[in-house]
Amino acid sequence: MQNPFRDVHELQSRLAEQGYIADPGLCTAIYLAFALERPLFLEGEAGVGKTEVAKVVAAVSGRPLVRLQCYEGIDRASALYEWDYPRQLLHIRILEAAHAAGGTALDERSLAGHLYSEPFLLRRPLLEAITATPAPVLLIDEIDRSDEEFEAFLLEVLGEYQVSIPELGTIRAHETPFVVLTSNRTREVHDALKRRCLYWWIDYPTFDKELQIIRQKVPGLPEKLAAHVCGFVQRLRREPLYKLPGVAETLQWAMALEALGTQRLTPERVEETIGCLLKYRDDLEFVLRARDPGAVSIRGMLAEIGVI
Repeated sequence: MQNPFRDVHELQSRLAEQGYIADPGLCTAIYLAFALERPLFLEGEAGVGKTEVAKVVAAVSGRPLVRLQCYEGIDRASALYEWDYPRQLLHIRILEAAHAAGGTALDERSLAGHLYSEPFLLRRPLLEAITATPAPVLLIDEIDRSDEEFEAFLLEVLGEYQVSIPELGTIRAHETPFVVLTSNRTREVHDALKRRCLYWWIDYPTFDKELQIIRQKVPGLPEKLAAHVCGFVQRLRREPLYKLPGVAETLQWAMALEALGTQRLTPERVEETIGCLLKYRDDLEFVLRARDPGAVSIRGMLAEIGVI
C-alpha cells in the first residue's frame, strides 16, 4: 500500500481542504497506518467524527470507499460473500429445459462447477475490499456492535488480507486496503484485535476547534452566533446527560439555526431547537425543566457564556 502523502503536514493540510479539522496526533496515526500497512482503530463517543475520517481519507487519497456497517448478529456471509441462490436456481431450470428439449442428461459435476463460479458470487464488503483495484479505504463501522465470534473472524481476514472460498480457493489481496475500524465503546473490543491496529481516541473538540469546524461546515452562520453556538454546546457537555451532543449534533443545530434565520441565541430559540442537540427524553427533561439539584437552566447556561 503506497503512502499517498509525503508527510504528516501534507496529510493534515489535505484533510483541512476537505473540511476535516484533524489534530496532529490523529494525522500522525493515519499517516503511520498507511506507512506500516496496519489497520487504524478509532474509538470515541458517537458523533465526534470517527466515520468521517474514513470518508475524508478516501477522498484525499483518491481511493474508493467500501463500508461494512456492523450490527448485532452480523456474520461471515453478510460481511464476506454469498452465493446468488435465486440466480443459480433460475440457471438450473433453464439448463434443465434445454437438456429436456435436446434429450440429453445433465452432467451434475460440471453443472456444480459452473454454478459455483465468479458470475454467481455476491461480493460483500470484505471480499470487495480485498479484490478491488485500486485498493480501497475499508471502513468497518461500529465494530463494538458485533460479537466476539465476528471479531475473531476479522483477525483472520485482516491478518493476511486473504479469504478462502471452498469452491474457488484462496483469494489474496494484490494491494493492501487502508482499513479504518470505529467503535463507540458500547462494549470493550478484544485486545487481540486492538493489538493488530494502530489506535487513536477521538475526543470532543476544544472550543477553538469546534468553532473552526462550524465556520467550515456552516459558513453562512453569523460569526458571533457561531461562537455562541459553540460556547453553549461546550457548556452543555458539562451537564450529567445520558448522551452528550457530539460535533454532528453541533453542526445539525447550527444548520437549523441558519435555516430559521436566527441572528442571536435566546432561551426561547434554544428551547425550540434543543432537539437538534439532545436525543433522549430524560436529557430533554433535565435541561428544559432544570429541576434536579445542581441543574442549570438554559437561561443560566446562556448567561454563563455571556449571551444574555
